[in-house]
Amino acid sequence: MAVCEVSDRKTGFSDGELTALLKKSLDEIDRPLKKVLIIPPDATRLHSGAGKLTFAYYKLLKDTCAVDILPALGTHEPMSEDACRAFFGAIPYASILEHDWRHDIVKIGEIPGAFVREVSDGLISDAIDAEINRRLLDASYDLILSVGQVVPHEVAGMANYSKNIFVGVGGSGMINATHFLGAVYGMERIMGRDFSPVRRVFDYAEGNFIKNLPIQYVLTVTSQVDGRTAVNGLYIGRERRLFEEAVRLSQEKNVIFLDEPLKKVVVYLDEGEFTSTWLGNKAIYRTRMAIADGGELIILAPGVSKFGEDGINDRLIRKYGYVGRHNVLELCKAHPDLRENLSVAAHLMHGSSDGRFSIVYAADKLSRQELEGASFGYAPYAQTARKFFLCKHKTGYDILEDGEGVFFIGNPALGLWSASRFSF
Repeated sequence: MAVCEVSDRKTGFSDGELTALLKKSLDEIDRPLKKVLIIPPDATRLHSGAGKLTFAYYKLLKDTCAVDILPALGTHEPMSEDACRAFFGAIPYASILEHDWRHDIVKIGEIPGAFVREVSDGLISDAIDAEINRRLLDASYDLILSVGQVVPHEVAGMANYSKNIFVGVGGSGMINATHFLGAVYGMERIMGRDFSPVRRVFDYAEGNFIKNLPIQYVLTVTSQVDGRTAVNGLYIGRERRLFEEAVRLSQEKNVIFLDEPLKKVVVYLDEGEFTSTWLGNKAIYRTRMAIADGGELIILAPGVSKFGEDGINDRLIRKYGYVGRHNVLELCKAHPDLRENLSVAAHLMHGSSDGRFSIVYAADKLSRQELEGASFGYAPYAQTARKFFLCKHKTGYDILEDGEGVFFIGNPALGLWSASRFSF
Protein backbone atom coordinates (compact mmCIF):
# COMPACT_ATOMS: atom_id res chain seq x y z
CA MET A 1 0.00 0.00 0.00
CA ALA A 2 1.32 3.45 -0.90
CA VAL A 3 -0.03 6.90 -1.65
CA CYS A 4 2.40 9.31 -3.29
CA GLU A 5 0.71 12.51 -4.48
CA VAL A 6 1.99 16.00 -5.31
CA SER A 7 -0.39 18.88 -5.94
CA ASP A 8 0.11 20.83 -9.16
CA ARG A 9 -1.39 23.95 -7.55
CA LYS A 10 0.58 26.54 -5.60
CA THR A 11 -2.13 26.47 -2.96
CA GLY A 12 -1.72 22.70 -2.51
CA PHE A 13 -4.40 20.12 -1.87
CA SER A 14 -7.88 21.12 -0.76
CA ASP A 15 -9.19 19.62 2.48
CA GLY A 16 -11.52 17.43 0.43
CA GLU A 17 -8.67 16.10 -1.67
CA LEU A 18 -6.62 15.32 1.44
CA THR A 19 -9.53 13.45 3.04
CA ALA A 20 -10.02 11.43 -0.15
CA LEU A 21 -6.34 10.44 -0.17
CA LEU A 22 -6.50 9.40 3.50
CA LYS A 23 -9.61 7.31 2.78
CA LYS A 24 -7.80 5.69 -0.15
CA SER A 25 -4.93 4.71 2.14
CA LEU A 26 -7.36 3.07 4.59
CA ASP A 27 -9.36 1.32 1.86
CA GLU A 28 -6.19 -0.41 0.66
CA ILE A 29 -5.57 -2.08 4.03
CA ASP A 30 -6.40 -5.77 3.68
CA ARG A 31 -7.41 -6.47 7.30
CA PRO A 32 -10.19 -5.32 9.60
CA LEU A 33 -9.36 -2.42 11.88
CA LYS A 34 -10.68 -2.62 15.43
CA LYS A 35 -8.20 -0.33 17.18
CA VAL A 36 -5.90 2.34 15.69
CA LEU A 37 -3.17 4.48 17.22
CA ILE A 38 -2.40 7.82 15.55
CA ILE A 39 0.95 9.50 16.32
CA PRO A 40 0.84 13.13 15.13
CA PRO A 41 3.21 15.95 16.08
CA ASP A 42 2.22 18.35 18.83
CA ALA A 43 1.24 21.99 18.42
CA THR A 44 4.90 23.03 18.02
CA ARG A 45 4.42 21.75 14.44
CA LEU A 46 1.48 24.04 13.93
CA HIS A 47 2.15 24.56 10.21
CA SER A 48 2.68 20.90 9.32
CA GLY A 49 -0.91 20.26 8.24
CA ALA A 50 -0.79 17.26 10.57
CA GLY A 51 -3.49 18.51 12.94
CA LYS A 52 -6.21 18.50 10.30
CA LEU A 53 -4.96 15.18 8.88
CA THR A 54 -5.23 13.63 12.33
CA PHE A 55 -8.78 14.94 12.70
CA ALA A 56 -9.67 13.68 9.21
CA TYR A 57 -8.36 10.20 10.05
CA TYR A 58 -10.26 10.26 13.33
CA LYS A 59 -13.54 11.07 11.55
CA LEU A 60 -12.94 8.30 9.00
CA LEU A 61 -12.23 5.70 11.69
CA LYS A 62 -14.24 6.59 14.79
CA ASP A 63 -17.51 4.89 13.81
CA THR A 64 -15.94 1.51 13.11
CA CYS A 65 -13.03 1.20 15.54
CA ALA A 66 -11.42 2.63 18.67
CA VAL A 67 -8.95 5.44 18.00
CA ASP A 68 -6.21 6.68 20.33
CA ILE A 69 -4.06 9.78 19.68
CA LEU A 70 -0.49 9.85 21.04
CA PRO A 71 1.14 13.20 20.20
CA ALA A 72 4.85 12.86 19.43
CA LEU A 73 5.98 15.17 22.21
CA GLY A 74 9.62 14.12 22.29
CA THR A 75 11.05 16.34 25.04
CA HIS A 76 8.23 18.91 24.77
CA GLU A 77 5.74 19.63 27.52
CA PRO A 78 2.31 17.94 27.30
CA MET A 79 -0.48 19.70 25.41
CA SER A 80 -3.34 21.27 27.32
CA GLU A 81 -6.94 20.50 26.46
CA ASP A 82 -7.28 23.90 24.78
CA ALA A 83 -4.11 23.33 22.73
CA CYS A 84 -5.36 19.90 21.64
CA ARG A 85 -8.69 21.34 20.58
CA ALA A 86 -7.00 24.14 18.62
CA PHE A 87 -4.64 21.75 16.83
CA PHE A 88 -6.69 18.57 16.42
CA GLY A 89 -10.22 19.95 16.25
CA ALA A 90 -13.13 18.13 17.87
CA ILE A 91 -11.29 14.96 18.86
CA PRO A 92 -12.39 14.05 22.42
CA TYR A 93 -9.67 14.96 24.90
CA ALA A 94 -10.10 11.54 26.54
CA SER A 95 -8.77 9.96 23.32
CA ILE A 96 -5.48 11.87 23.56
CA LEU A 97 -2.69 10.09 25.40
CA GLU A 98 0.44 11.63 26.92
CA HIS A 99 4.01 10.53 26.12
CA ASP A 100 6.59 10.67 28.92
CA TRP A 101 10.06 10.46 27.33
CA ARG A 102 11.81 9.76 30.61
CA HIS A 103 9.62 7.00 32.04
CA ASP A 104 6.95 5.68 29.69
CA ILE A 105 9.28 3.77 27.38
CA VAL A 106 10.62 0.29 26.60
CA LYS A 107 14.05 -0.59 25.24
CA ILE A 108 13.61 -2.66 22.07
CA GLY A 109 17.21 -2.96 20.89
CA GLU A 110 20.64 -1.38 20.67
CA ILE A 111 22.44 0.27 17.77
CA PRO A 112 26.01 -1.12 17.95
CA GLY A 113 28.86 1.21 18.77
CA ALA A 114 30.72 0.04 15.68
CA PHE A 115 27.83 1.22 13.48
CA VAL A 116 27.68 4.59 15.27
CA ARG A 117 31.45 4.98 14.78
CA GLU A 118 31.09 4.23 11.07
CA VAL A 119 28.29 6.70 10.39
CA SER A 120 29.85 9.47 12.51
CA ASP A 121 33.25 9.29 10.81
CA GLY A 122 34.73 8.05 14.06
CA LEU A 123 33.50 10.97 16.18
CA ILE A 124 31.32 8.84 18.49
CA SER A 125 31.65 5.14 19.29
CA ASP A 126 29.02 4.57 21.97
CA ALA A 127 26.14 2.17 21.40
CA ILE A 128 22.68 3.76 21.38
CA ASP A 129 19.58 2.34 23.05
CA ALA A 130 16.52 2.18 20.83
CA GLU A 131 13.49 3.00 23.00
CA ILE A 132 9.86 3.64 22.16
CA ASN A 133 6.65 4.31 24.06
CA ARG A 134 5.35 1.04 25.49
CA ARG A 135 1.94 1.58 23.86
CA LEU A 136 3.38 0.88 20.39
CA LEU A 137 3.97 -2.72 21.50
CA ASP A 138 0.29 -3.18 22.43
CA ALA A 139 -0.80 -6.02 20.15
CA SER A 140 -4.39 -4.79 20.20
CA TYR A 141 -3.49 -2.02 17.74
CA ASP A 142 -4.22 -3.15 14.20
CA LEU A 143 -2.67 -0.02 12.70
CA ILE A 144 -0.28 2.71 13.83
CA LEU A 145 -0.42 5.90 11.76
CA SER A 146 2.66 8.12 12.19
CA VAL A 147 1.71 11.57 10.87
CA GLY A 148 4.13 14.42 10.29
CA GLN A 149 5.94 16.95 8.13
CA VAL A 150 9.16 16.46 6.19
CA VAL A 151 11.15 19.68 6.54
CA PRO A 152 14.83 20.59 7.12
CA HIS A 153 15.90 19.69 10.65
CA GLU A 154 18.94 20.52 12.76
CA VAL A 155 19.43 17.03 14.24
CA ALA A 156 18.25 14.53 11.63
CA GLY A 157 18.83 16.59 8.48
CA MET A 158 15.22 16.19 7.41
CA ALA A 159 12.43 15.73 9.93
CA ASN A 160 9.95 12.91 10.28
CA TYR A 161 9.59 9.35 8.98
CA SER A 162 11.08 7.08 11.68
CA LYS A 163 12.25 10.12 13.69
CA ASN A 164 8.61 10.52 14.73
CA ILE A 165 8.85 7.11 16.40
CA PHE A 166 12.35 7.07 17.89
CA VAL A 167 12.36 10.70 19.07
CA GLY A 168 8.72 11.83 18.98
CA VAL A 169 7.59 8.88 21.12
CA GLY A 170 11.07 7.69 22.01
CA GLY A 171 13.08 7.59 25.22
CA SER A 172 15.86 9.60 26.78
CA GLY A 173 18.59 7.21 25.65
CA MET A 174 17.88 7.61 21.93
CA ILE A 175 16.97 11.30 22.22
CA ASN A 176 20.11 12.24 24.15
CA ALA A 177 22.45 10.18 21.98
CA THR A 178 21.11 11.23 18.58
CA HIS A 179 20.91 14.92 19.48
CA PHE A 180 24.52 14.82 20.64
CA LEU A 181 25.59 12.83 17.58
CA GLY A 182 24.06 15.44 15.28
CA ALA A 183 25.61 18.35 17.20
CA VAL A 184 29.09 16.83 17.24
CA TYR A 185 28.90 15.95 13.55
CA GLY A 186 27.82 19.53 12.77
CA MET A 187 24.52 21.11 11.79
CA GLU A 188 25.93 22.63 8.62
CA ARG A 189 26.81 19.14 7.36
CA ILE A 190 23.32 17.80 8.16
CA MET A 191 20.51 20.30 7.64
CA GLY A 192 18.46 19.85 4.49
CA ARG A 193 20.02 16.49 3.64
CA ASP A 194 18.98 12.85 3.84
CA PHE A 195 21.29 10.07 5.11
CA SER A 196 22.82 12.09 7.95
CA PRO A 197 24.47 10.05 10.73
CA VAL A 198 21.35 10.49 12.86
CA ARG A 199 19.05 9.41 10.03
CA ARG A 200 21.17 6.31 9.46
CA VAL A 201 20.79 5.44 13.16
CA PHE A 202 17.02 5.77 12.79
CA ASP A 203 17.13 3.63 9.64
CA TYR A 204 19.04 0.93 11.51
CA ALA A 205 16.49 0.91 14.31
CA GLU A 206 13.55 0.94 11.86
CA GLY A 207 14.93 -2.01 9.91
CA ASN A 208 16.02 -4.09 12.88
CA PHE A 209 13.62 -3.40 15.74
CA ILE A 210 10.17 -2.24 14.58
CA LYS A 211 9.68 -3.71 11.12
CA ASN A 212 6.96 -6.04 12.43
CA LEU A 213 4.88 -3.25 13.99
CA PRO A 214 1.84 -2.23 11.86
CA ILE A 215 3.16 1.29 11.16
CA GLN A 216 2.18 3.43 8.20
CA TYR A 217 3.94 6.77 7.76
CA VAL A 218 1.80 9.72 6.68
CA LEU A 219 4.19 12.44 5.51
CA THR A 220 3.41 15.96 4.37
CA VAL A 221 5.47 18.60 2.59
CA THR A 222 4.13 22.12 3.08
CA SER A 223 4.77 25.72 2.16
CA GLN A 224 3.26 29.07 3.14
CA VAL A 225 0.96 30.76 0.66
CA ASP A 226 -0.58 34.10 1.63
CA GLY A 227 -0.23 33.33 5.32
CA ARG A 228 -1.79 29.86 5.21
CA THR A 229 -0.28 26.41 5.12
CA ALA A 230 -0.39 24.71 1.74
CA VAL A 231 0.04 20.94 1.74
CA ASN A 232 1.97 20.38 -1.49
CA GLY A 233 2.79 16.69 -1.09
CA LEU A 234 1.30 13.70 0.73
CA TYR A 235 3.08 10.36 1.06
CA ILE A 236 1.53 7.38 2.87
CA GLY A 237 3.12 3.98 3.34
CA ARG A 238 5.98 2.13 5.00
CA GLU A 239 8.69 2.13 2.32
CA ARG A 240 11.65 4.46 2.73
CA ARG A 241 11.33 5.54 -0.92
CA LEU A 242 8.23 7.53 0.05
CA PHE A 243 10.26 9.48 2.59
CA GLU A 244 12.91 10.06 -0.08
CA GLU A 245 10.26 11.46 -2.44
CA ALA A 246 9.08 13.77 0.32
CA VAL A 247 12.66 14.86 1.03
CA ARG A 248 13.17 15.86 -2.59
CA LEU A 249 9.98 17.94 -2.62
CA SER A 250 10.86 19.57 0.71
CA GLN A 251 14.31 20.47 -0.59
CA GLU A 252 12.57 22.22 -3.48
CA LYS A 253 9.96 23.96 -1.35
CA ASN A 254 11.72 24.60 1.96
CA VAL A 255 15.43 25.23 1.27
CA ILE A 256 16.03 28.85 0.25
CA PHE A 257 19.39 29.80 -1.26
CA LEU A 258 20.32 33.49 -1.03
CA ASP A 259 22.61 35.56 -3.24
CA GLU A 260 24.82 36.77 -0.39
CA PRO A 261 25.22 36.48 3.40
CA LEU A 262 22.76 38.51 5.46
CA LYS A 263 23.98 41.25 7.76
CA LYS A 264 20.80 41.63 9.78
CA VAL A 265 18.03 39.06 10.20
CA VAL A 266 14.81 39.55 12.15
CA VAL A 267 12.79 36.42 12.98
CA TYR A 268 9.30 36.40 14.46
CA LEU A 269 8.21 33.55 16.73
CA ASP A 270 4.44 33.07 16.90
CA GLU A 271 3.51 33.08 20.58
CA GLY A 272 1.11 30.18 20.14
CA GLU A 273 3.84 27.96 18.74
CA PHE A 274 7.08 29.05 20.43
CA THR A 275 7.04 29.31 24.22
CA SER A 276 10.63 28.36 25.08
CA THR A 277 14.11 28.90 23.66
CA TRP A 278 14.20 25.11 23.25
CA LEU A 279 11.60 25.64 20.51
CA GLY A 280 12.40 29.22 19.55
CA ASN A 281 16.04 28.58 18.75
CA LYS A 282 14.86 27.36 15.36
CA ALA A 283 15.40 31.03 14.58
CA ILE A 284 19.11 30.32 15.04
CA TYR A 285 19.35 26.84 13.51
CA ARG A 286 17.53 27.67 10.30
CA THR A 287 19.35 30.97 9.62
CA ARG A 288 22.90 30.27 10.76
CA MET A 289 24.07 29.34 7.25
CA ALA A 290 22.62 32.58 5.89
CA ILE A 291 24.05 35.12 8.36
CA ALA A 292 27.35 36.88 7.64
CA ASP A 293 30.24 36.80 10.10
CA GLY A 294 29.75 39.83 12.31
CA GLY A 295 26.05 39.91 11.47
CA GLU A 296 23.08 40.25 13.79
CA LEU A 297 20.08 38.04 14.53
CA ILE A 298 17.11 39.59 16.34
CA ILE A 299 14.44 37.17 17.56
CA LEU A 300 11.01 38.65 18.25
CA ALA A 301 9.67 36.29 20.90
CA PRO A 302 6.43 37.45 22.54
CA GLY A 303 5.53 33.98 23.86
CA VAL A 304 8.92 32.74 25.07
CA SER A 305 8.81 32.48 28.86
CA LYS A 306 11.33 29.73 29.64
CA PHE A 307 14.36 27.92 28.30
CA GLY A 308 13.70 24.17 28.51
CA GLU A 309 10.50 22.25 27.90
CA ASP A 310 10.78 20.42 31.20
CA GLY A 311 12.20 21.37 34.59
CA ILE A 312 15.46 19.44 34.30
CA ASN A 313 16.31 20.81 30.87
CA ASP A 314 15.36 24.35 31.85
CA ARG A 315 17.58 24.21 34.92
CA LEU A 316 20.58 22.94 32.95
CA ILE A 317 20.20 25.58 30.23
CA ARG A 318 20.09 28.32 32.86
CA LYS A 319 23.10 26.81 34.64
CA TYR A 320 25.43 26.48 31.63
CA GLY A 321 24.08 28.78 28.90
CA TYR A 322 24.56 28.89 25.14
CA VAL A 323 28.33 29.26 25.40
CA GLY A 324 29.51 27.67 22.15
CA ARG A 325 30.43 24.22 20.87
CA HIS A 326 33.95 24.00 22.30
CA ASN A 327 32.92 25.25 25.73
CA VAL A 328 29.95 22.87 25.92
CA LEU A 329 32.13 19.89 25.07
CA GLU A 330 34.50 20.87 27.86
CA LEU A 331 31.58 21.33 30.27
CA CYS A 332 30.36 17.82 29.43
CA LYS A 333 33.71 16.41 30.49
CA ALA A 334 33.64 18.25 33.80
CA HIS A 335 29.98 18.06 34.85
CA PRO A 336 28.05 14.77 35.19
CA ASP A 337 24.63 16.47 35.16
CA LEU A 338 25.26 17.78 31.64
CA ARG A 339 26.95 14.58 30.50
CA GLU A 340 23.88 12.63 31.60
CA ASN A 341 21.58 14.93 29.58
CA LEU A 342 23.30 15.07 26.22
CA SER A 343 20.25 16.39 24.39
CA VAL A 344 20.67 19.55 26.48
CA ALA A 345 24.37 19.69 25.63
CA ALA A 346 23.48 19.37 21.96
CA HIS A 347 20.83 22.06 22.29
CA LEU A 348 23.34 24.43 23.87
CA MET A 349 25.72 23.87 20.96
CA HIS A 350 22.94 24.39 18.43
CA GLY A 351 21.83 27.62 20.12
CA SER A 352 25.16 29.41 19.89
CA SER A 353 26.66 31.14 16.86
CA ASP A 354 30.13 30.29 18.20
CA GLY A 355 30.91 33.99 18.06
CA ARG A 356 30.15 34.39 14.35
CA PHE A 357 27.15 36.69 14.81
CA SER A 358 25.24 38.25 17.69
CA ILE A 359 21.92 36.84 18.91
CA VAL A 360 19.36 39.08 20.63
CA TYR A 361 16.07 37.84 22.06
CA ALA A 362 13.38 40.53 22.16
CA ALA A 363 11.10 39.19 24.87
CA ASP A 364 8.89 40.39 27.71
CA LYS A 365 8.41 37.08 29.52
CA LEU A 366 12.12 36.51 30.12
CA SER A 367 14.16 39.23 31.81
CA ARG A 368 17.40 40.82 30.71
CA GLN A 369 19.15 39.03 33.55
CA GLU A 370 17.80 35.64 32.49
CA LEU A 371 18.66 36.04 28.81
CA GLU A 372 22.09 37.52 29.37
CA GLY A 373 22.74 34.78 31.92
CA ALA A 374 22.15 32.27 29.10
CA SER A 375 24.61 34.19 26.84
CA PHE A 376 21.99 35.89 24.66
CA GLY A 377 21.49 39.59 24.16
CA TYR A 378 18.25 41.17 25.41
CA ALA A 379 15.87 43.74 23.95
CA PRO A 380 12.36 44.75 25.10
CA TYR A 381 9.75 43.15 22.88
CA ALA A 382 7.23 45.93 22.22
CA GLN A 383 9.83 48.57 21.38
CA THR A 384 11.76 46.22 19.12
CA ALA A 385 8.66 44.95 17.32
CA ARG A 386 7.58 48.55 16.63
CA LYS A 387 10.98 49.37 15.16
CA PHE A 388 10.71 46.59 12.63
CA PHE A 389 7.06 47.28 11.75
CA LEU A 390 6.19 43.67 12.43
CA CYS A 391 2.65 43.75 11.09
CA LYS A 392 3.78 44.98 7.65
CA HIS A 393 6.44 42.38 7.02
CA LYS A 394 6.48 39.31 4.83
CA THR A 395 9.42 36.96 4.66
CA GLY A 396 12.22 38.48 2.58
CA TYR A 397 14.33 41.60 2.25
CA ASP A 398 13.01 44.96 3.43
CA ILE A 399 14.25 48.49 3.92
CA LEU A 400 13.13 50.28 7.08
CA GLU A 401 12.18 53.95 7.22
CA ASP A 402 15.64 54.87 8.49
CA GLY A 403 17.20 53.18 5.47
CA GLU A 404 18.41 50.10 7.34
CA GLY A 405 18.16 46.85 5.40
CA VAL A 406 16.91 43.68 7.09
CA PHE A 407 15.84 40.20 6.10
CA PHE A 408 12.59 39.24 7.84
CA ILE A 409 11.40 35.67 8.50
CA GLY A 410 7.84 35.18 9.70
CA ASN A 411 8.29 31.57 10.85
CA PRO A 412 11.69 29.84 11.00
CA ALA A 413 10.09 26.37 11.24
CA LEU A 414 9.04 26.54 7.60
CA GLY A 415 12.44 26.56 5.94
CA LEU A 416 16.22 26.58 5.87
CA TRP A 417 18.07 29.63 4.58
CA SER A 418 21.63 29.48 3.23
CA ALA A 419 23.94 32.03 1.61
CA SER A 420 25.90 29.32 -0.19
CA ARG A 421 24.62 26.50 -2.31
CA PHE A 422 25.31 22.96 -1.17
CA SER A 423 24.60 19.60 -2.74
CA PHE A 424 21.88 17.40 -1.38
